[in-house]
Amino acid sequence: MDLEFLQSVDVQILVGAAVAVLAIVVGAAYLFSSRKPKGCLDPEYFKDFKLVKRQQLSHNVAKFTFELPTPTSVLGLPIGQHISCRGKDSQGEEVIKPYTPTTLDSDVGRFELVIKMYPQGRMSHHFREMRVGDSLAVKGPKGRFRYQPGQVRAFGMIAGGSGITPMFQVARAILENPKDTTNVNLIYANVTYEDILLKEELDSLVANYPGRFNVYYVLNQPPEVWDGGVGFVSKEMIQTQCPAPASDIKILRCGPPPMNKAMAGHLDALGYSPEMQFQF
Repeated sequence: MDLEFLQSVDVQILVGAAVAVLAIVVGAAYLFSSRKPKGCLDPEYFKDFKLVKRQQLSHNVAKFTFELPTPTSVLGLPIGQHISCRGKDSQGEEVIKPYTPTTLDSDVGRFELVIKMYPQGRMSHHFREMRVGDSLAVKGPKGRFRYQPGQVRAFGMIAGGSGITPMFQVARAILENPKDTTNVNLIYANVTYEDILLKEELDSLVANYPGRFNVYYVLNQPPEVWDGGVGFVSKEMIQTQCPAPASDIKILRCGPPPMNKAMAGHLDALGYSPEMQFQF
């Protein structure tokens, strides 16, 4: 066989092999870059995350920032779901309680919890005692809420106290997604002005997304100058602030048990079917 012919065949084989290898490398790189990063959570086992910052927001509220394994790591928590946190109460007994981070997976390398610490709260004691450098045992994700962009035309949200955290997380995820056009209307109830959590962040969302996100604050004990709601959340407030009953809307609620029960009664009376309601 002609030596020149053999050399020609060898070159063709080498070129073909190089093209194949390049295609595999490019394909793998594309798949890797388009794949969602793997989250740090484990639904079955608790994992420890180090506290790197603690910011006191009021006399009984603090923001806790926890470090993820790498600066590009994500927590891996689906929108509207929560995590289980494990700690010890004042008697040294183990306690586990659910919390919703205020951060999203777009906040890489960390997650944050805004915690209201109650005097008799068992898990509140654990957070009160936490210092930078300590670790928190976390497991998840947990929760029944499922959301896809465009799932509904509008959300109405009714929150009380620390029940704002899942609402804030869902609202942020919707508003910061340029492909999501869902409108969000929030009623947020507290006892006093000082009890309002995440007010600066909520007002920032209102300013940045005019017409798409609205907040109506309700206080049981308002200051002398106050233009929000007064007392408890009423049927009239829901009628005015939330989208009317329809097949393409949903009303979310999260607050203390008595409030959740009262809101369910109001919503039923206003004609919102069970399919239009969700309680965190």
